[in-house]
Amino acid sequence: MKEQLKRVWQRAVWSWQGWIHVYRTEASLTQWIVLNIVFAILAFVLPLDGTVRGLLLMGGIFILAMECVNTAIERVVDDISTEHRERAGEAKDAGSAAVAVSGIGVGVAWVCVIVDLIV
Repeated sequence: MKEQLKRVWQRAVWSWQGWIHVYRTEASLTQWIVLNIVFAILAFVLPLDGTVRGLLLMGGIFILAMECVNTAIERVVDDISTEHRERAGEAKDAGSAAVAVSGIGVGVAWVCVIVDLIV
């Protein structure tokens, strides 16, 4: 049991180190954090039930996770080589697209919620 707790602790430390790295090196993460704060406040101010509120908050957190994955892809691609390669660019663009598609998905969810509140 002690060994398992040590492993959990190590994973938490490594995850935190990854988060700090992305936070310090990717301005887009900061932008998503600010948007998450704004929309989290909105989620708690609007008359939403707990399920809808939870799903909206989860969507925002999912975007932060996708930004971390995108940064991981960029780091691996750049670590292999810094010269321009078509496949490397495609990998980076795909990672960026994952963040964008996630953002669009959460945006669609918010539009549905707002329209439902208005109608």
